[in-house]
Amino acid sequence: MPRVAVNAAMPGHPAGFDGRIVVSGLTKSYGRVAVVRDVSFAVEPGRVTGFLGPNGAGKTTTLRMLLGLVVPDSGTATIGGLCYADLVEPLRSVGAVLDSTGAHPGRSGRNHVRIVCDVAGVALARADEVLAMTGLAAAARRLVRTYSLGMRQRLAIAAAMVGDPPVLILDEPANGLDPEGIVCMRALLRNLAMEGRTVVVSSHVLAEMEVLADDLVIIAAGSLVAQGTVERVIDSSPVGVVVHARASDDAVLGRAIVERGGVATPTTGGRLRITGMSAAGVEATARAIGVQVHDVSTGRADLEDVFLDLTRGQATIR
Repeated sequence: MPRVAVNAAMPGHPAGFDGRIVVSGLTKSYGRVAVVRDVSFAVEPGRVTGFLGPNGAGKTTTLRMLLGLVVPDSGTATIGGLCYADLVEPLRSVGAVLDSTGAHPGRSGRNHVRIVCDVAGVALARADEVLAMTGLAAAARRLVRTYSLGMRQRLAIAAAMVGDPPVLILDEPANGLDPEGIVCMRALLRNLAMEGRTVVVSSHVLAEMEVLADDLVIIAAGSLVAQGTVERVIDSSPVGVVVHARASDDAVLGRAIVERGGVATPTTGGRLRITGMSAAGVEATARAIGVQVHDVSTGRADLEDVFLDLTRGQATIR
């Protein structure tokens, strides 16, 4: 994957612009619905930060406030110490993708990116560089209407990279990508972070985020529920371990586990995946209800287990 260099003296960047993102006390309501509630976190340069939450958690509203598209009721969101609206040349400071549908379907991918270059005051040759960087060189002259969802996602990221920004904010960048595309996207984002850029990725693909991200910010029902390195968030969770068990009646055992505060999910392998309860607790529950249980094993919780535990019952704000 080609690498690009961050230009510390890039025109439009104030002295000392470090790309650090700081969100402090951010709050937003629409009518009686509190969408974001006193959220505070920081995102450091040189790292990939996963911004996670269920649907309706307030992720998109938070990102839109960070990018100056929504005015907060209270609190601040700054990039390199400045509000987005105060950046002299925002396209050279921040590359953002909140929606991959912004390209005109009747233009070629190359022409779309060249227009962005023109708006940003960047040499048109940069279009070919970023299209190659995102794996679209061979399809650059095809019309956008012929692009798959994954290709449109790559095109949006190429456009975001036009100004060689030190900060990238991406909403679901792996959406529509096949497994090979996800691996390539992961390599690109890791490389960009290694160059010292600030990379924020919002995603629902938790297994990928566990591999890609250095740090996590997790919100639910508009409030911050966890932040820190991936390892710290997982290791500090009360979920702790996952129990796998096969029972004579999985449905009955699963209901009993839920009644006792655990979470039991059937797997495709014909076993129950259980969190919030130890192996001994599972066996005791089975004995109490007269269900036979066997093939009990334990393993370390993963990000999906921790995420579901942290956001249980908070998928949508009402």
